[in-house]
Amino acid sequence: MAGLARNIAAAMFLLSMTTLGFAADRVIIVLDASGSMWAQIDGRPKLEIARESLKTVLQSTPADAEIGFMAYGHREKGSCDDIQLIVPPQPGSASAITAAADSLKFLGKTPLTAAVKQAAEALKYTEDRATVVLITDGLETCGGDPCALGKELEAAGVDFTADVVGFGLTADEGKQIACIADNTGGKYIQASDAKALREALAETVAAPEPSPAPAPSPEPAPAPKAAEIDYNLIPTALLKEGGEQPKSDIYYEIFKDDAQGTSGQHVDSGYNAIKFHIAAGNYIVVATSGAARAEAKVSLTADKATEMALNLNAASLDIRARPWPGADVDRNAQISIAYPGGTSDSNYGEAKLVVPTGETKITVRLGAGEASETMQLAAGQVVDKDMIVGVGKVKANAFYTQGGEKAGTDVSWKVYKAAKKIDGTRDQVTYAFGADSQFDLPAGDYVMSAEVQAASVEQPFTVTVGQMSDVNVTLNAGVLAVEAPGADGYKIYEAKKNIQGERKQVTYAFGEKMQTTLAAGDYVLVTNFTTDKADKETPFAIKAGERTELSVQ
Repeated sequence: MAGLARNIAAAMFLLSMTTLGFAADRVIIVLDASGSMWAQIDGRPKLEIARESLKTVLQSTPADAEIGFMAYGHREKGSCDDIQLIVPPQPGSASAITAAADSLKFLGKTPLTAAVKQAAEALKYTEDRATVVLITDGLETCGGDPCALGKELEAAGVDFTADVVGFGLTADEGKQIACIADNTGGKYIQASDAKALREALAETVAAPEPSPAPAPSPEPAPAPKAAEIDYNLIPTALLKEGGEQPKSDIYYEIFKDDAQGTSGQHVDSGYNAIKFHIAAGNYIVVATSGAARAEAKVSLTADKATEMALNLNAASLDIRARPWPGADVDRNAQISIAYPGGTSDSNYGEAKLVVPTGETKITVRLGAGEASETMQLAAGQVVDKDMIVGVGKVKANAFYTQGGEKAGTDVSWKVYKAAKKIDGTRDQVTYAFGADSQFDLPAGDYVMSAEVQAASVEQPFTVTVGQMSDVNVTLNAGVLAVEAPGADGYKIYEAKKNIQGERKQVTYAFGEKMQTTLAAGDYVLVTNFTTDKADKETPFAIKAGERTELSVQ
């Protein structure tokens, strides 16, 4: 399984680079490092596949190829400006690119249009021949127009080409970014599964770049003797003895049988339907697919092909997480698979994994919702299953007045269960920050708490599984801005005194300037000065949806 994923990503790089990338004088690889790269292909996160594939592919590139490396979405979660040319195009950059990829964090957005443009500019595409190879598993999320950019780069470039690899995209998604390649004379290659990849490779290999006509060939060499063969080992891994091969990929390793087992000399390795030619002798063959592993000993001769089947004693899982019955797969849902001997936690939306037989627990978490199931898996069993979390979706926004201006990034949210405990408190369920915050919640009654600086309000709401709803909270608040030269700090109190003649403190701040949000009402501002100047009390009123400015001298 891990091998197929590696093959997919490695071939994607090879395909894009050999097709057009390295034919150019200078190349920049642009890698999608957004949070969606945690999603999986055949049981392994795409980010791991990309890292390993880069290392493998770059080892085979010419030493004088000038290759650069750019990434986006690897430093900040919500930024559309998080684009970085990490390795400038230069000869011998393979190790630097590999190290850079290994250190990436995958957590941000997808500003692919801006990234391709920056890569083109770094290559001085208006002056020199240049190629950009974009590998992305998602669509533009920062408002860029990839199609328009492709036309712009083609019109202004001396000889500019963009190749695009859609890593796990659907056909419809691929059409939305293929225009970058189409408009620059490049290629769009969809690598969503092994079959699509094989077809893309066949198409490319069958139509290579034109090359000089070869010199006249000498007379054909004599045909090999009957005893000479091209391979002498054909391994196959099966889910159970006499059963089927796993649909996920299989990684084979061959070790010298020298009494050290698989800690001894490593001889060769390969993936899936592979045939080996190994020197005559005794060996240990290891097959790995996902979390399952099998090994067997074999004796090889130079003139006979040996076929061997390794029993993984495993089951195959294909799990899809859906928020409710009939809903699309939710890529934010985490799928955790606890199998005999280990756990796989980095699956989002869908998990395809081969696991050893025995008790296996599958847990799906989406927001505050969770669903789990424990299975006793038998050898050869194939589980193709939807896991329904059972949630509804809620989007929350806060407004200063009903129908008025929306509060922005400074709003904080807390969701509580509506029912109070015996001590009068409520259990907190989840939290979030900013406008348009979204929550996945199980069915039930809740209370939404919205807080913007010193203003806060609670609003009850109900969640129904399978429904999407808006919770719009009215703060009934305004903004206070204060400027007081020489001030050390401020305290704000409610204007009304209690029966003891004391006022309730609402908030405080330090410095000569302050700005805060307050619920509509009457207040008193107490300004403390750094000099011997006495504290000053300033009464003021806040009106909902309005800004109040005070100058204290």
